[in-house]
Amino acid sequence: MRKSIIIAVIAIIAFMSSCGGNAQNELVLATTTSTQDSGLLDVLIPEFEKQSGYAVKTIAVGSGQAMAMGRRGEADVLLVHSPAEEKNFMAEGFGADRRIVMHNIFMIAGPSGDPAGISACANAVEAFKKINSSKSVFVSRGDKSGTHSKELGIWKSAGIAPEPGEYYLETGQGMGSTLMIASEKFGYTLTDNATFLAFKDKLALSVFLKNDTSLLNVYHVITINPERFKGINSAGAKAFAEFITSAKTQNNIAEFGKGRFGVSLFVPDAPVGK
Repeated sequence: MRKSIIIAVIAIIAFMSSCGGNAQNELVLATTTSTQDSGLLDVLIPEFEKQSGYAVKTIAVGSGQAMAMGRRGEADVLLVHSPAEEKNFMAEGFGADRRIVMHNIFMIAGPSGDPAGISACANAVEAFKKINSSKSVFVSRGDKSGTHSKELGIWKSAGIAPEPGEYYLETGQGMGSTLMIASEKFGYTLTDNATFLAFKDKLALSVFLKNDTSLLNVYHVITINPERFKGINSAGAKAFAEFITSAKTQNNIAEFGKGRFGVSLFVPDAPVGK
């Protein structure tokens, strides 16, 4: 009887193993919230899974948190947009490969009435100074994301060190949620154009400084260094990096958003065919 039970248990375990759960078939992608909130990953991930056979577990957080996951070996591949931090990540040996994927732009979203009067500003630094001096509400992601990092850089260039309070709010959330809160609070926020367009119909916000070239928002794909962590799915990570920088996917990125918004939400940048 006991022998029969043992054999049955072994058979069940073998059956479960054969039916799936193979860690090598799962790929953990840690990515910025803008790629998720914009809907881009809803288009790209199913195509990658169909093409590669990998099952992708997507974790959408700020770029800083995504890289923190990479430093702990909790992700196989990253899709992030915080260039300065990415370079440090690579220099520290956590990344095996880093490739440019695409870009869009940051811009300032705020109340249509523009209480801070930033519509005539020439650049983001000037706009932030006006927002601060007018005591207008500014809603920050406050989550160490690429967007948050960019925002802090602008405040620094403006010579201002904002602190949480009545006029400076930190959400600790992604771009979509932060836009919703800024809309509710009649405040300003820094946003990428893709997420803003995806949420536009839900917001009582207008956009400013669309043409400030200092607000370029560049995305890279980074594969985690398998020499730093055991169990990293390096083959899957490499497959994803090659997929997202391939000619077909780059074309899909170029077309994404045109049907709904009339413009592409991202500009492909991978050197296809070079």
